[in-house]
Order: sequence, then structure tokens, then C-alpha cells
Amino acid sequence: MRMKKKILIIEDDQEIAGAFGEFLACKNYEVLTADDGLEGLKRLEELSGKIDLILTDMVMPYVSGMGVISITKKKYPRIPVLAITGAGALPAAMAAEYHADLVMQKPIDMHQMEKIIENLIWKREGEAATESEMSVH
Repeated sequence: MRMKKKILIIEDDQEIAGAFGEFLACKNYEVLTADDGLEGLKRLEELSGKIDLILTDMVMPYVSGMGVISITKKKYPRIPVLAITGAGALPAAMAAEYHADLVMQKPIDMHQMEKIIENLIWKREGEAATESEMSVH
């Protein structure tokens, strides 16, 4: 039996977080949520980085999406980060600068988001398998 993949949603808008969470739970993901970047980073630490993907808003109180991406990529570089923004091109450019794996503009097409999440998780697993094969030889 395949384990559910864990997605951490970091979003300060409860309506958006709830919609994303419900949709992804229906797609058989284990969904964890955080109301802001600081809480999200705490959840990530509590789980020792055992998250398959982070979905983060860019503009939030306490710690922004840029902070979440930067800290995650330094401490857990293999966790894919999908950044979402409704604030225009500047946050999207900053997310790319901080090495988000992908940036999506709100409003989000849920089915497109699902495909992107699948691809990011699949890519991560493919890289992990390649690394473990290389270390065996």
C-alpha cells in the first residue's frame, strides 16, 4: 500500500487554505495547514522535514513566502515548494529568485495545480531514486 504524500499548505486566507486542503484531501494527499509563514516553518521542523511538498502564499504576516522558501531550500533543499501569489509580478519574481520550484498566480486552477504538484513530487522521487542507485554502485 502506497503512503499518502504530505502537503503543507501555508496560507493566511482561511477560505483559500480550506479550498486547497479539501481539494487535495479528495485527491488522496495528507494535508497539513499553517496560517502564516512562522507557523508553517514550525510545522516543518516538528515533522523533521518529512513533507513531500510545500504550497505557500507569498504575502503573509510574520514570515513571508520568500522567507519560507529561503529557509526551506537551505535546510531541506529536496522539498519542492510551489509558491502562489495574487500580488502581481514582483512577488513571483522574488519567489523565483529565492528558488521556488514554481510560482502560480491567483486565481488558481485546481486541476492545473494538481498536475503541477504531481509532477513536482514525481520529480523529487525520481531524483531520490537516482541518488540512491548512484550510492549503491
